[in-house]
Amino acid sequence: MKNYIKIVALSAVFLTACEAELDNPIEDGGVYTSGSADFSNYVAVGNSLTSGYADGALYITGQQNSFPNILAGQFALVGGGEFTQPLMNDNLGGLVNGGTALPGFQNRFVLSVDGSGNPGPVRLEGSATTDITNILSGPFNNMGVPGAKSFHLVAPGYGNIANLPAANPYFVRFASSPNATVIADAVAQSPSFFSLWIGNNDILSYATSGGVGVDQKGNLNPASYGPNDITDPNVFASVYSQEVEALDGSATGGVLFNIPDVTSIPFFTTVPNNALVLTAEQAASLTGFFRAVSGIFIQGAIQQGVPATQAQALGAQYAIRFSAGPNRFIIDVPVTQTNPLGFRQMTQNELLLLTINQAALRTQGYGSVALSPQVLQVLGKLQQQMQITPQEAGLVLAAVNGIDDKDALDTAELTAIANAQTAYNATISNVAQARGLALVDARATLQQLANGGISYDAGTLTSTFATGGAFSLDGVHPTPRGYAYLANLAIDAINATYGSTVPKVNIGDYNTITASQAN
Repeated sequence: MKNYIKIVALSAVFLTACEAELDNPIEDGGVYTSGSADFSNYVAVGNSLTSGYADGALYITGQQNSFPNILAGQFALVGGGEFTQPLMNDNLGGLVNGGTALPGFQNRFVLSVDGSGNPGPVRLEGSATTDITNILSGPFNNMGVPGAKSFHLVAPGYGNIANLPAANPYFVRFASSPNATVIADAVAQSPSFFSLWIGNNDILSYATSGGVGVDQKGNLNPASYGPNDITDPNVFASVYSQEVEALDGSATGGVLFNIPDVTSIPFFTTVPNNALVLTAEQAASLTGFFRAVSGIFIQGAIQQGVPATQAQALGAQYAIRFSAGPNRFIIDVPVTQTNPLGFRQMTQNELLLLTINQAALRTQGYGSVALSPQVLQVLGKLQQQMQITPQEAGLVLAAVNGIDDKDALDTAELTAIANAQTAYNATISNVAQARGLALVDARATLQQLANGGISYDAGTLTSTFATGGAFSLDGVHPTPRGYAYLANLAIDAINATYGSTVPKVNIGDYNTITASQAN
């Protein structure tokens, strides 16, 4: 065991001067110890959560506040060495390819106020200067690659610019060679200690697309997967075990992170599914509309030869009732024999995405009914018990304006996500236990953030969008303060596993969201 005298100067990863963490006191004149671990060459491997990605982009300040960089600053107090990162060229965050903006890689979000006084995230203006054709000279201790899935870390050519868009432009910038793999570049550095946080994107891309993808359970060929597909648990288990084995070869230890419940983050919890707020008059009107829909369906089904009893049973589901106050939105679902019209009211557990058009929810009948003068005319006829034509009946049915699949996660999609997450976490736990590695329970942490928050010396961290302190303006990735808390969780797990006394940081000294246009 090595002892290191406590020093006063702190790492440059801090945004401001840091005071001693009150719940982790070590008196002046004491010592920090590395225990059985060797932190002299720490290498971090993972995806955007490892890179320091925040606010919908990767930018310098975010990278400087990545949890691995914060960890490395604390490791320096117990013999840790230099920690290098493939820094972006600016604090805007966008990417360009040969001087041309790369689609899908925009500048970061900042908090702004619109002309009506409503605060919200907007993209920071300016021309990005990080050109992926400018290849950096490594190696780099931070091998976090935004967007990477588990199997991407072992994929040759993932950093080959000639393979775009299949290649990853972030890895293009710092791969040791066009056909290098992320894991090979990490292992080549002979890490004495490592962290690995991978697997989030294996379900997250499916979730953030609203389930517009395929659950690939049973498909063992990831080369055939689409960008928004869920990775087969056996594929994940195989590549994850290989990655840990490779990283652990030269290391004295490491820390693994499990996969949080992605549906507990602000991206899925900010827009409630019962935000259809109605007056008593509006509720009665909407109830009447769906009673008309039910009647039109039943009559049409009977005319097509469906027995009356069966038609009435099927049509009853469309006679949705609304009440004064909050009501759940209408959602589109696949057309089936049991739901021929392909819509229903959302259930309590189903979720809306942060990216949904909230203005359309409020003013355009999105999630309920889009009424036109023609539809109102037909409804007037029905109120007078007049006969309507098939074309007029079609106008009423078409006025149902359910929320699109891309804007929501329904029960089946949530189940697919949860099943994959459970399987991935079982693999991570088993690997950590088998190899004697530290394990951070990120899943439990996010649940705690979502259910009352986590107290620290200067306040409370919660998952509330924009104001909770833990999550950045993309609703998915942490703020600097959130990353600092993750670093402290890692330190707790490392100290418990390796007998070290690495000190934690004061998370209150780290910023949250940016509310200015400064770059």
